[in-house]
Amino acid sequence: MPTGLLMRSTGSRYQVRGEDGVLHDCIAKGKLRIKGYTSTNPLAVGDVVEFEPAAELVGKELVGTITKLHERRNYLVRKAVNLSHHKHVIASNMDQCLVLVTVARPFTSFGFIDRVLVTAEAYEIPPVLVFNKVDDLNDEELGLLAEYEDVYQGAGYRTLITSALKGTGVEELKELLEGKVSLLVGHSGVGKSTLVNAIDPALDLHTWEVSASTEKGQHTTTAAQMFEVQLSVVSGQLSGVDWRQPDNEQRTTDNPAPTFIIDTPGVKGFGLVDLEQEVIVDQFPEFFKRKGECRFGNCKHLNEPGCAVVAAVENGAIASSRYNSYIDMVEGVDEESSYRTG
Repeated sequence: MPTGLLMRSTGSRYQVRGEDGVLHDCIAKGKLRIKGYTSTNPLAVGDVVEFEPAAELVGKELVGTITKLHERRNYLVRKAVNLSHHKHVIASNMDQCLVLVTVARPFTSFGFIDRVLVTAEAYEIPPVLVFNKVDDLNDEELGLLAEYEDVYQGAGYRTLITSALKGTGVEELKELLEGKVSLLVGHSGVGKSTLVNAIDPALDLHTWEVSASTEKGQHTTTAAQMFEVQLSVVSGQLSGVDWRQPDNEQRTTDNPAPTFIIDTPGVKGFGLVDLEQEVIVDQFPEFFKRKGECRFGNCKHLNEPGCAVVAAVENGAIASSRYNSYIDMVEGVDEESSYRTG
């Protein structure tokens, strides 16, 4: 039976890319929908599945059927909108997670960023912070941007500065994306779809202006979707092959691997699930590297004497915002009271 890559999930319908590049509209077999999953979605964008093309008649439409889900290499989850369903799988089988941040219009808090980073670290998905829409900042906001950069570079994270409208950082971002599967996560209005369009204008994703009254986005992306993108220039080399054409005979082992981007709906909050305190604490790189310096081997970095992490916070070696995020997480304080995907 053919194997494919799940590119889009909308309710009970799925779009699967076959190994030949052809896209198939599919439904899931009943056993996949009722298999006792603790998540809201038994299938997620990025999943590798087995499917039978054009196997079932739904109304007057002939659709394929997904029969098997392959084991996931990794996946990213957050608290589900319907809290009775424990968690929602955002996407799976990624090489990296790009956290898109704007320090104004809309504002992205340290708490939101840290929750995404901790979850990505826990599920072994390398994160990168992308500070977008920098062309729209006044002097005070540029100062805040510099503060954010200092905090996360100091914690050991890679950061990029981008502006889709001005082209700032777009070529560097293309190099980062080349040949990988990359997930984009961020609030609505941070410019995920606009940035994807700057990377590959042929995709022409729908975008919308941030509301002037609320300074928040308007949720133009309503469902996670994977796109196969053509990078016209990577590392100074032209790449003239359009990977979206399944019968393109130019593709050989000498050409770069295809590049995929997963664009996701803007999220208001990012609730943690399945992460206990002893797991959370080790997902802060700047905490972890000081773990051996604490007086006690099982130090939780809370009120224990001789804690190297607390000492580092007090002397400024660790940002207080990061430590405050950690305290909120282990005490179960929600970063937001509502978790919206649409």
